[in-house]
Amino acid sequence: MSIAAGLVVFVAGVAAGLVNAVAGGGTLLSFPTLVWLGRDPIVANVTNTIALWPGSLTGMLGFRRELRGGRPLLIFLAVPTVLGGMAGAALLLHTPSATFGRIVPWLILFATALFAAQGPIMRALPHSPLRADADRPAAPLSIASHPQWAVGAAIFQFAVAVYGGYFGAGMGIITLAALGLLGITDIFQMNGLKNALVFAINAVAAAYFILHAEVRWGDAAVLGLGAIAGGWGGAAVARRLGRTAIRRAVIVIGLAMAASLAWRHP
Repeated sequence: MSIAAGLVVFVAGVAAGLVNAVAGGGTLLSFPTLVWLGRDPIVANVTNTIALWPGSLTGMLGFRRELRGGRPLLIFLAVPTVLGGMAGAALLLHTPSATFGRIVPWLILFATALFAAQGPIMRALPHSPLRADADRPAAPLSIASHPQWAVGAAIFQFAVAVYGGYFGAGMGIITLAALGLLGITDIFQMNGLKNALVFAINAVAAAYFILHAEVRWGDAAVLGLGAIAGGWGGAAVARRLGRTAIRRAVIVIGLAMAASLAWRHP
């Protein structure tokens, strides 16, 4: 890897770490950068997953106190999460690179649309803490007393985990929406559960990739260091720029990346 390419990868890592610390969606910046540098799309996706998954661990630890009340649900969803993450990772490695290259722009477009619609999605949920007209928050649904919801939640989480193991960008937003539909209204507990589930998906996928896939370890190391630096300084930058400005920048970059990669892989 040349010095110029290394610098580009590091800057992409910093940007991804900053965005993940502030709003989530850093993959929309780091993964397309690797592809633009000429990396094989599947190798770029594998490398990006391995480089960024430690960030989800720190995010989970940051909400460890809020996880205590949600442990029964977390334990219940652990099996579909692990199985789905492994299935998604295996599916990726069985996808031809040319096919994945053609799919990538649509995946990025889908993830960018989710990122842009995060606020409206959360406000539309019943009893959402972000709704201006929300009444007193309802108690979370009990798995034991609502088996139909439990089965639905397990199936939905498996699907989210498959997507996360396959590509991953935007899965945190989908997970938050699912938790809201289950009646969880504490935004801190929702973020804690979301970070724990995302960490599990990324960890399973990363482990599978390390064992079975080609990894560009130089890119992974530089990208990971950049993400750590960006995450560390994310709070300070957020206070200066504001969440809205950062979110708008990510949306614009995501749309531009999707268009440019679609042009490269017609």
